[in-house]
Amino acid sequence: MKRVSICGSTGSIGVQALDVVSRFPEQFEVVGLAAGRNVAVLAEQVRRFRPRVVSVASDEAARGLAALVGGAVEILVGDAGSEAVASLPEADFVLAAISGGAGLHSTAAAVRARKPVGLANKESMVLAGELLMGEAARHGVPILPVDSEHSAIFQSLAGHNRPEVRRLILTASGGPLRAVPQAELPEVTPARALKHPNWSMGAKITVDSATLMNKGLEVIEARWLFDVDPRRIDILVHPQSIVHSMVEYIDGSVVAQLGVSDMRGPISYALAWPDRLPLDLPPLDLTRLGQLQFETPDAARFPAFTLAYRALELGGTAPAALSGADEGAVAAFLAGKCRFTDIADLCADVLDAHVPEKVTSIAQALAASDAGRRAVERRVGL
Repeated sequence: MKRVSICGSTGSIGVQALDVVSRFPEQFEVVGLAAGRNVAVLAEQVRRFRPRVVSVASDEAARGLAALVGGAVEILVGDAGSEAVASLPEADFVLAAISGGAGLHSTAAAVRARKPVGLANKESMVLAGELLMGEAARHGVPILPVDSEHSAIFQSLAGHNRPEVRRLILTASGGPLRAVPQAELPEVTPARALKHPNWSMGAKITVDSATLMNKGLEVIEARWLFDVDPRRIDILVHPQSIVHSMVEYIDGSVVAQLGVSDMRGPISYALAWPDRLPLDLPPLDLTRLGQLQFETPDAARFPAFTLAYRALELGGTAPAALSGADEGAVAAFLAGKCRFTDIADLCADVLDAHVPEKVTSIAQALAASDAGRRAVERRVGL
Protein backbone atom coordinates (compact mmCIF):
# COMPACT_ATOMS: atom_id res chain seq x y z
CA MET A 1 0.00 0.00 0.00
CA LYS A 2 1.49 3.35 -1.07
CA ARG A 3 0.36 6.27 1.11
CA VAL A 4 -0.04 9.48 -0.86
CA SER A 5 -0.24 13.21 -0.13
CA ILE A 6 -1.67 15.39 -2.90
CA CYS A 7 -0.85 19.10 -2.91
CA GLY A 8 -3.29 20.88 -5.19
CA SER A 9 -6.04 18.30 -4.77
CA THR A 10 -8.91 20.46 -6.08
CA GLY A 11 -7.13 21.50 -9.28
CA SER A 12 -7.29 19.59 -12.55
CA ILE A 13 -4.23 17.41 -11.87
CA GLY A 14 -5.24 16.73 -8.29
CA VAL A 15 -8.77 15.71 -9.24
CA GLN A 16 -7.47 13.36 -11.94
CA ALA A 17 -4.89 11.92 -9.56
CA LEU A 18 -7.63 11.11 -7.06
CA ASP A 19 -9.61 9.50 -9.87
CA VAL A 20 -6.63 7.21 -10.55
CA VAL A 21 -6.16 6.47 -6.86
CA SER A 22 -9.85 5.61 -6.48
CA ARG A 23 -9.54 2.91 -9.13
CA PHE A 24 -6.81 1.09 -7.20
CA PRO A 25 -7.90 1.14 -3.54
CA GLU A 26 -5.75 -1.89 -2.78
CA GLN A 27 -2.61 -0.03 -3.89
CA PHE A 28 -3.05 3.58 -2.68
CA GLU A 29 -4.20 5.35 0.45
CA VAL A 30 -4.65 9.14 0.63
CA VAL A 31 -3.15 10.49 3.86
CA GLY A 32 -2.98 14.23 3.11
CA LEU A 33 -4.63 16.81 0.85
CA ALA A 34 -3.66 20.44 0.32
CA ALA A 35 -5.94 22.82 -1.56
CA GLY A 36 -6.69 26.51 -1.91
CA ARG A 37 -10.16 27.93 -1.35
CA ASN A 38 -12.43 25.45 -3.12
CA VAL A 39 -13.80 24.03 0.11
CA ALA A 40 -16.87 22.43 -1.48
CA VAL A 41 -14.73 20.13 -3.65
CA LEU A 42 -12.24 19.54 -0.84
CA ALA A 43 -15.03 18.58 1.56
CA GLU A 44 -16.24 15.93 -0.87
CA GLN A 45 -12.66 14.64 -1.22
CA VAL A 46 -12.36 14.45 2.57
CA ARG A 47 -15.58 12.43 2.82
CA ARG A 48 -14.53 10.05 0.07
CA PHE A 49 -10.82 9.50 0.78
CA ARG A 50 -10.65 10.17 4.55
CA PRO A 51 -7.18 11.80 4.72
CA ARG A 52 -5.59 12.35 8.09
CA VAL A 53 -4.62 15.98 7.43
CA VAL A 54 -5.77 18.67 4.98
CA SER A 55 -4.62 22.19 4.30
CA VAL A 56 -6.39 25.25 2.86
CA ALA A 57 -5.19 28.70 1.85
CA SER A 58 -6.83 30.86 4.51
CA ASP A 59 -8.52 30.92 7.90
CA GLU A 60 -11.80 31.73 6.15
CA ALA A 61 -11.47 28.63 3.98
CA ALA A 62 -10.62 26.57 7.07
CA ARG A 63 -13.79 27.74 8.81
CA GLY A 64 -15.83 26.94 5.70
CA LEU A 65 -14.33 23.46 5.44
CA ALA A 66 -14.84 22.78 9.15
CA ALA A 67 -18.51 23.67 8.76
CA LEU A 68 -18.82 21.05 6.01
CA VAL A 69 -16.79 18.17 7.49
CA GLY A 70 -16.87 18.86 11.21
CA GLY A 71 -14.06 17.16 13.11
CA ALA A 72 -13.49 14.47 10.50
CA VAL A 73 -9.99 15.69 9.69
CA GLU A 74 -7.23 17.94 11.00
CA ILE A 75 -7.30 21.25 9.08
CA LEU A 76 -4.14 23.32 8.58
CA VAL A 77 -3.73 26.73 6.91
CA GLY A 78 -1.43 28.52 4.47
CA ASP A 79 2.07 27.67 3.27
CA ALA A 80 2.86 26.05 6.61
CA GLY A 81 -0.16 23.81 6.15
CA SER A 82 0.72 22.69 2.63
CA GLU A 83 4.31 22.09 3.73
CA ALA A 84 3.03 19.90 6.57
CA VAL A 85 0.89 17.89 4.15
CA ALA A 86 3.90 17.48 1.84
CA SER A 87 6.12 16.24 4.65
CA LEU A 88 3.74 13.96 6.57
CA PRO A 89 5.85 11.20 8.16
CA GLU A 90 3.40 8.54 6.97
CA ALA A 91 3.40 9.70 3.32
CA ASP A 92 5.31 7.50 0.86
CA PHE A 93 4.76 9.77 -2.16
CA VAL A 94 3.84 13.42 -2.71
CA LEU A 95 2.09 14.74 -5.80
CA ALA A 96 3.11 18.40 -6.18
CA ALA A 97 0.32 20.01 -8.18
CA ILE A 98 -0.21 23.44 -6.61
CA SER A 99 -0.05 25.87 -9.52
CA GLY A 100 2.37 28.76 -9.84
CA GLY A 101 5.12 29.85 -7.50
CA ALA A 102 2.85 29.04 -4.55
CA GLY A 103 3.63 25.38 -5.08
CA LEU A 104 7.36 25.79 -4.49
CA HIS A 105 7.08 25.74 -0.69
CA SER A 106 5.38 22.36 -0.54
CA THR A 107 7.59 20.85 -3.25
CA ALA A 108 10.69 21.88 -1.33
CA ALA A 109 9.21 20.58 1.93
CA ALA A 110 8.60 17.18 0.37
CA VAL A 111 12.18 16.98 -0.90
CA ARG A 112 13.57 18.02 2.48
CA ALA A 113 11.44 15.33 4.12
CA ARG A 114 12.94 12.75 1.72
CA LYS A 115 9.65 12.02 -0.02
CA PRO A 116 9.55 10.88 -3.65
CA VAL A 117 7.81 13.65 -5.58
CA GLY A 118 5.54 13.53 -8.62
CA LEU A 119 6.07 17.00 -10.03
CA ALA A 120 3.18 18.69 -11.82
CA ASN A 121 4.28 22.17 -10.77
CA LYS A 122 6.75 23.35 -13.39
CA GLU A 123 7.36 26.62 -11.54
CA SER A 124 9.28 24.67 -8.89
CA MET A 125 11.91 23.78 -11.51
CA VAL A 126 11.73 27.17 -13.25
CA LEU A 127 12.27 29.14 -10.07
CA ALA A 128 14.68 26.87 -8.21
CA GLY A 129 15.46 23.84 -10.35
CA GLU A 130 19.17 23.65 -9.64
CA LEU A 131 18.58 24.06 -5.91
CA LEU A 132 15.79 21.45 -5.73
CA MET A 133 17.58 18.87 -7.86
CA GLY A 134 20.68 19.29 -5.72
CA GLU A 135 18.61 18.75 -2.56
CA ALA A 136 16.91 15.71 -4.07
CA ALA A 137 20.28 14.20 -5.00
CA ARG A 138 21.65 14.78 -1.50
CA HIS A 139 18.59 13.17 0.09
CA GLY A 140 18.46 10.34 -2.44
CA VAL A 141 14.84 10.94 -3.49
CA PRO A 142 13.49 10.94 -7.05
CA ILE A 143 11.56 13.82 -8.61
CA LEU A 144 9.29 12.18 -11.17
CA PRO A 145 7.78 14.38 -13.90
CA VAL A 146 4.00 14.50 -14.29
CA ASP A 147 3.74 17.08 -17.10
CA SER A 148 2.90 15.01 -20.18
CA GLU A 149 5.97 16.19 -22.11
CA HIS A 150 8.44 15.55 -19.32
CA SER A 151 6.85 12.23 -18.46
CA ALA A 152 7.32 11.30 -22.12
CA ILE A 153 11.01 12.26 -21.96
CA PHE A 154 11.38 10.29 -18.72
CA GLN A 155 9.80 7.23 -20.28
CA SER A 156 11.88 7.59 -23.45
CA LEU A 157 15.09 7.71 -21.40
CA ALA A 158 14.25 4.54 -19.46
CA GLY A 159 16.69 1.72 -20.17
CA HIS A 160 19.10 3.90 -22.14
CA ASN A 161 22.50 5.39 -21.34
CA ARG A 162 22.32 9.10 -20.56
CA PRO A 163 25.71 9.91 -22.18
CA GLU A 164 24.27 8.61 -25.47
CA VAL A 165 21.52 11.27 -25.58
CA ARG A 166 21.97 13.75 -28.41
CA ARG A 167 18.95 15.96 -27.70
CA LEU A 168 15.53 16.16 -26.09
CA ILE A 169 12.58 17.16 -28.27
CA LEU A 170 9.60 18.67 -26.47
CA THR A 171 6.41 18.68 -28.51
CA ALA A 172 3.90 21.52 -28.38
CA SER A 173 0.30 21.55 -29.57
CA GLY A 174 0.81 25.08 -30.89
CA GLY A 175 -2.11 26.22 -28.76
CA PRO A 176 -5.34 27.88 -29.84
CA LEU A 177 -3.65 30.47 -32.05
CA ARG A 178 -1.24 28.30 -34.02
CA ALA A 179 -2.71 29.19 -37.44
CA VAL A 180 -3.65 32.81 -36.70
CA PRO A 181 -1.84 35.28 -39.02
CA GLN A 182 0.69 37.53 -37.32
CA ALA A 183 -1.28 40.65 -38.23
CA GLU A 184 -4.29 39.40 -36.23
CA LEU A 185 -2.43 38.52 -33.06
CA PRO A 186 -2.48 42.01 -31.46
CA GLU A 187 -6.30 41.93 -31.54
CA VAL A 188 -6.72 38.45 -30.04
CA THR A 189 -9.18 38.52 -27.15
CA PRO A 190 -8.83 36.52 -23.92
CA ALA A 191 -11.85 34.43 -24.92
CA ARG A 192 -10.15 33.44 -28.16
CA ALA A 193 -6.82 32.68 -26.46
CA LEU A 194 -8.55 30.42 -23.95
CA LYS A 195 -10.03 28.05 -26.56
CA HIS A 196 -7.40 25.31 -26.52
CA PRO A 197 -8.04 22.66 -29.19
CA ASN A 198 -6.74 19.64 -27.22
CA TRP A 199 -6.57 20.27 -23.49
CA SER A 200 -8.88 21.59 -20.77
CA MET A 201 -6.64 23.62 -18.46
CA GLY A 202 -6.67 26.69 -16.25
CA ALA A 203 -6.67 30.18 -17.76
CA LYS A 204 -3.03 30.99 -17.07
CA ILE A 205 -1.55 27.83 -18.56
CA THR A 206 -3.91 28.05 -21.55
CA VAL A 207 -2.70 31.56 -22.37
CA ASP A 208 0.87 30.34 -21.90
CA SER A 209 0.11 27.63 -24.44
CA ALA A 210 -1.18 30.28 -26.83
CA THR A 211 2.00 32.39 -26.52
CA LEU A 212 4.26 29.28 -26.41
CA MET A 213 5.69 30.62 -23.14
CA ASN A 214 4.52 27.36 -21.61
CA LYS A 215 6.90 25.49 -23.87
CA GLY A 216 9.74 27.82 -22.95
CA LEU A 217 9.12 27.18 -19.26
CA GLU A 218 9.13 23.46 -20.03
CA VAL A 219 12.57 23.85 -21.60
CA ILE A 220 13.78 25.31 -18.30
CA GLU A 221 12.12 22.47 -16.41
CA ALA A 222 13.68 19.85 -18.69
CA ARG A 223 17.11 21.42 -18.34
CA TRP A 224 17.09 20.72 -14.59
CA LEU A 225 15.02 17.54 -14.45
CA PHE A 226 17.25 15.74 -16.93
CA ASP A 227 20.53 17.67 -16.49
CA VAL A 228 20.76 18.50 -20.20
CA ASP A 229 22.38 21.58 -21.73
CA PRO A 230 19.60 23.89 -23.03
CA ARG A 231 21.25 23.90 -26.46
CA ARG A 232 20.31 20.22 -26.70
CA ILE A 233 16.62 20.80 -25.94
CA ASP A 234 14.44 21.54 -28.97
CA ILE A 235 10.75 22.32 -29.47
CA LEU A 236 8.58 20.84 -32.20
CA VAL A 237 4.97 21.89 -32.80
CA HIS A 238 2.71 18.84 -33.09
CA PRO A 239 -0.98 19.85 -33.30
CA GLN A 240 -2.42 16.38 -32.67
CA SER A 241 -0.74 16.04 -29.23
CA ILE A 242 -0.21 12.31 -29.76
CA VAL A 243 3.60 12.23 -29.66
CA HIS A 244 4.13 13.72 -26.22
CA SER A 245 7.90 14.17 -26.61
CA MET A 246 11.00 12.41 -27.95
CA VAL A 247 14.64 11.65 -27.23
CA GLU A 248 17.21 11.49 -30.01
CA TYR A 249 20.31 9.37 -29.41
CA ILE A 250 23.81 9.69 -30.84
CA ASP A 251 23.22 6.90 -33.39
CA GLY A 252 20.28 8.80 -34.88
CA SER A 253 17.63 6.65 -33.22
CA VAL A 254 14.62 8.53 -31.85
CA VAL A 255 12.56 7.10 -29.00
CA ALA A 256 9.14 8.69 -28.57
CA GLN A 257 6.23 8.23 -26.17
CA LEU A 258 2.79 8.29 -27.80
CA GLY A 259 -0.65 8.13 -26.26
CA VAL A 260 -4.13 9.60 -26.12
CA SER A 261 -4.40 13.10 -24.65
CA ASP A 262 -5.31 12.21 -21.07
CA MET A 263 -3.31 13.35 -18.05
CA ARG A 264 -4.23 10.23 -16.09
CA GLY A 265 -1.54 8.45 -18.11
CA PRO A 266 1.46 10.45 -16.86
CA ILE A 267 -0.12 10.83 -13.41
CA SER A 268 -0.47 7.07 -13.03
CA TYR A 269 3.08 6.49 -14.28
CA ALA A 270 4.50 8.73 -11.55
CA LEU A 271 2.23 7.23 -8.88
CA ALA A 272 3.15 3.62 -9.70
CA TRP A 273 6.74 4.05 -10.92
CA PRO A 274 8.65 1.91 -11.72
CA ASP A 275 5.49 -0.09 -12.46
CA ARG A 276 2.48 0.76 -14.65
CA LEU A 277 -1.22 0.67 -13.81
CA PRO A 278 -3.86 -0.96 -16.06
CA LEU A 279 -5.92 2.13 -16.95
CA ASP A 280 -9.13 1.98 -18.95
CA LEU A 281 -8.11 4.77 -21.33
CA PRO A 282 -9.15 4.40 -24.98
CA PRO A 283 -6.46 2.73 -27.11
CA LEU A 284 -4.43 4.86 -29.49
CA ASP A 285 -5.81 4.29 -32.99
CA LEU A 286 -3.20 5.62 -35.41
CA THR A 287 -5.17 4.41 -38.43
CA ARG A 288 -8.04 6.68 -37.48
CA LEU A 289 -5.71 9.66 -37.09
CA GLY A 290 -4.30 9.11 -40.55
CA GLN A 291 -1.33 11.43 -40.24
CA LEU A 292 0.68 13.33 -37.65
CA GLN A 293 1.95 16.87 -38.34
CA PHE A 294 5.14 18.49 -37.10
CA GLU A 295 6.26 22.11 -37.51
CA THR A 296 9.09 24.33 -36.35
CA PRO A 297 7.79 26.88 -33.82
CA ASP A 298 7.48 30.36 -35.31
CA ALA A 299 9.64 32.67 -33.21
CA ALA A 300 8.50 35.71 -35.18
CA ARG A 301 4.84 35.21 -34.29
CA PHE A 302 5.39 33.62 -30.87
CA PRO A 303 8.69 34.96 -29.45
CA ALA A 304 7.89 34.14 -25.81
CA PHE A 305 9.49 30.68 -25.85
CA THR A 306 12.84 32.15 -26.96
CA LEU A 307 13.00 34.14 -23.71
CA ALA A 308 13.36 30.90 -21.75
CA TYR A 309 16.60 30.03 -23.53
CA ARG A 310 17.83 33.54 -22.84
CA ALA A 311 16.91 33.26 -19.16
CA LEU A 312 18.85 30.00 -18.88
CA GLU A 313 21.84 31.63 -20.52
CA LEU A 314 21.68 34.48 -17.99
CA GLY A 315 21.32 31.89 -15.23
CA GLY A 316 20.62 32.28 -11.53
CA THR A 317 17.40 34.09 -10.73
CA ALA A 318 16.68 35.07 -14.36
CA PRO A 319 14.22 32.18 -14.99
CA ALA A 320 12.37 33.10 -11.77
CA ALA A 321 12.10 36.73 -12.88
CA LEU A 322 10.81 35.58 -16.27
CA SER A 323 8.21 33.31 -14.65
CA GLY A 324 6.97 36.13 -12.44
CA ALA A 325 6.86 38.55 -15.36
CA ASP A 326 4.79 36.07 -17.31
CA GLU A 327 2.33 35.70 -14.43
CA GLY A 328 1.90 39.46 -14.34
CA ALA A 329 1.62 39.82 -18.11
CA VAL A 330 -0.94 37.03 -18.48
CA ALA A 331 -3.01 38.51 -15.65
CA ALA A 332 -2.84 41.90 -17.37
CA PHE A 333 -3.97 40.39 -20.67
CA LEU A 334 -6.88 38.56 -19.05
CA ALA A 335 -7.88 41.81 -17.30
CA GLY A 336 -7.82 43.75 -20.57
CA LYS A 337 -4.79 45.82 -19.54
CA CYS A 338 -2.54 44.78 -22.42
CA ARG A 339 -2.69 43.14 -25.83
CA PHE A 340 -1.87 39.51 -26.49
CA THR A 341 1.38 40.46 -28.24
CA ASP A 342 2.40 42.64 -25.29
CA ILE A 343 2.86 39.56 -23.09
CA ALA A 344 6.20 38.60 -24.64
CA ASP A 345 7.34 42.23 -24.85
CA LEU A 346 6.65 42.83 -21.17
CA CYS A 347 8.52 39.67 -20.22
CA ALA A 348 11.48 40.65 -22.41
CA ASP A 349 11.64 44.06 -20.73
CA VAL A 350 11.80 42.44 -17.30
CA LEU A 351 14.55 40.08 -18.43
CA ASP A 352 16.52 43.01 -19.89
CA ALA A 353 16.42 44.85 -16.57
CA HIS A 354 17.08 41.86 -14.31
CA VAL A 355 20.48 41.36 -12.69
CA PRO A 356 20.69 37.62 -11.98
CA GLU A 357 22.03 36.17 -8.75
CA LYS A 358 22.82 32.57 -7.88
CA VAL A 359 19.77 30.89 -6.32
CA THR A 360 20.64 29.85 -2.79
CA SER A 361 17.21 29.69 -1.14
CA ILE A 362 13.53 29.22 -1.86
CA ALA A 363 12.82 32.67 -0.44
CA GLN A 364 15.27 34.27 -2.86
CA ALA A 365 13.75 32.47 -5.85
CA LEU A 366 10.25 33.53 -4.85
CA ALA A 367 11.42 37.11 -4.31
CA ALA A 368 12.87 37.21 -7.83
CA SER A 369 9.60 35.91 -9.24
CA ASP A 370 7.59 38.43 -7.24
CA ALA A 371 9.85 41.23 -8.44
CA GLY A 372 9.29 40.22 -12.05
CA ARG A 373 5.52 40.16 -11.55
CA ARG A 374 5.47 43.54 -9.79
CA ALA A 375 7.58 45.10 -12.53
CA VAL A 376 4.96 44.13 -15.10
CA GLU A 377 2.11 45.27 -12.87
CA ARG A 378 3.70 48.72 -12.57
CA ARG A 379 4.03 48.93 -16.35
CA VAL A 380 0.37 48.11 -17.03
CA GLY A 381 -1.20 49.77 -14.02
CA LEU A 382 -2.47 46.71 -12.20
